[in-house]
Amino acid sequence: MQEIRLEKDSIGVREIPKDVYYGVQSLRAFENFPISGKKVHTQFIRAIAEIKKAAALTNMQAGVIQENIANAMITACDEIIAGKFASDFIVDTVQGGAGTSLNMNANEVIANRAIELLGKQKGDYSIVHPNDHANCAQSTNDVFPSAGKLAAIRLLQAASVELSALQQAFLDKSQQYSTALKMGRTEMQDAVPISFGQVFQAYASALSRDITRFSEAINALSVLNMGGTAIGTGISASEYYMKNIIPNLCTVTNLKLMQADDLIDSTQNLDVFVYVSGIVKSCAVTLSKIANDLRLMSSGPRTGFAEINLPAKQNGSSIMPGKINPVIPEVVSQVAFLIIGNDTTITHAAEAGQLELNAFEPIIFSRLFESLDTLANVVRVFKKDCVDGITVNVERSNREIEESITTITAFCPLIGYSKAASLAKKALRDGKTIRQILLEENVLSSEEIDKILSPDSMI
Repeated sequence: MQEIRLEKDSIGVREIPKDVYYGVQSLRAFENFPISGKKVHTQFIRAIAEIKKAAALTNMQAGVIQENIANAMITACDEIIAGKFASDFIVDTVQGGAGTSLNMNANEVIANRAIELLGKQKGDYSIVHPNDHANCAQSTNDVFPSAGKLAAIRLLQAASVELSALQQAFLDKSQQYSTALKMGRTEMQDAVPISFGQVFQAYASALSRDITRFSEAINALSVLNMGGTAIGTGISASEYYMKNIIPNLCTVTNLKLMQADDLIDSTQNLDVFVYVSGIVKSCAVTLSKIANDLRLMSSGPRTGFAEINLPAKQNGSSIMPGKINPVIPEVVSQVAFLIIGNDTTITHAAEAGQLELNAFEPIIFSRLFESLDTLANVVRVFKKDCVDGITVNVERSNREIEESITTITAFCPLIGYSKAASLAKKALRDGKTIRQILLEENVLSSEEIDKILSPDSMI
């Protein structure tokens, strides 16, 4: 039979497996919220342990917690940061209580590990108490959102690395095909020529804006309400703690963080997460638009645009032999749809707060972290399994330009719009190229036409 220990809280006594590091409040939360079946993100656990470490250090410096207890908790936090005790973080990522379940899960794991390090038995909270020691000078209401911000910062950093790599891949393609021309299209109709180099450069430029926005989002998330405790008034926190928790947290995390000027505002309002989610959504929309373009340009291979070739990744049909589908661009768009939906959830959750606290941070973080994880993953796949392997069908694209009616636009400065429109209609009616019509009508010489239709002139 499994050995147990007894733990009690304000609701009653419960049996806890003797060897686990979580306690009674974690167990109740585990039982109360069998919602998503997903545990809390590892970066969230890391972040909350970093906050608890900084708090223990600050409280020790303030003389509020004994040195041996603080050091034991700091060691426990370091172990959690290193990835230990992951199985003891048992609460679901979607939970009621504004995050109290995760905060207490962390407090209990830290306290029990500290008790063990001090040579006592887990569950003996007379040695180290989850609330009195691990949660000293803190509240779920400043710990939970601050940990969420730290986790989001690191996920944004990871996504930025992938976006920068994808941007460089498009820049490389831009250089590779700088002189190769294709027909530009507006409203799905022939427009004027453009180079593939310019097309790929434009994608890189769009991604550059997203990378800049991610940096701005990181700055916005770096403002924390630590020290505000329950509602931003700082109740139960010492003056020393209020002044030093953020500097110590900067040291622990190696991140540039600052304390909010108005801790009450920072505790009750979650507009920063709407802002960040909007930035992530904007990036996803850009990626999906690029994916749409690549699908169109690669359509065919015989009856579509067939201007580019995407790497063949898998069979495209269970019934049509030889069919290859653009599966990587397709999954990029699907991730974008997911992120757009998550952004809607985050928006509603941020709006739904009341008075001094928003209770819906758990779903905000669950959706934001999913958006950032899936974005980083799909960008990595997009680069490696699609963009890196793109090739251009130069001959076909040149032929399409030669046969296009809209190249007459290049001659408008010489012959005027009305004359150009008349020639374009005639070329379309007679099934001839603009070059043929211009020569037949003795409008320009072959040399003049070549000069005007040269890449340097058109693009």
